[in-house]
Amino acid sequence: MSIAVIYGGTRPNGNTETLTKHAIKNLDVDSIHLNEFHIKPIEDMRHDEAGFQDVGDDYDTLISRVMQHDILLFSTPVYWYSMSGTMKNFIDRWSQTMREPQYKDFRKRMSEKKAYVVAVGGDSPYLKGLPLIQQFNYIFDFVGLPFEGYIIGEGNRPGDIYQDKKAFYAAEQLRETLNSL
Repeated sequence: MSIAVIYGGTRPNGNTETLTKHAIKNLDVDSIHLNEFHIKPIEDMRHDEAGFQDVGDDYDTLISRVMQHDILLFSTPVYWYSMSGTMKNFIDRWSQTMREPQYKDFRKRMSEKKAYVVAVGGDSPYLKGLPLIQQFNYIFDFVGLPFEGYIIGEGNRPGDIYQDKKAFYAAEQLRETLNSL
């Protein structure tokens, strides 16, 4: 089983990335840092006769890379009770992917994968991070991607995540799960 970790944070080695790296320690993963790529926001062309057009960014390369993997781990800070804008921008573009001829089977291919989410926030994330998890649940359900589990951690300032022993334990449990697949 191959694993892609899709990082939506913008701070290198931030709390979310730190917790995620703990979860994937010693695993062979394809680390995709969305902030290192140019992904334009979606221009909704679903109802245009010509459909979506190539916009000349890195999205096509990224989605091709993601689709090669069996397990997708989405790693994002909790921003305003949701995922980061970087992550949301990437997922918004799935609307385009679902209409592209080379991905006519996008939903079927997604249904054959497994998804996990790691999120860290600083404002009561175990409660206020739940809308983010619900958002991912709806997204995954829409594309048929099985949602296998999530971790929410607490951390605001750099390094705060190290104080969240519950999240680190959950990350170790996730690692064991991923190792067994």
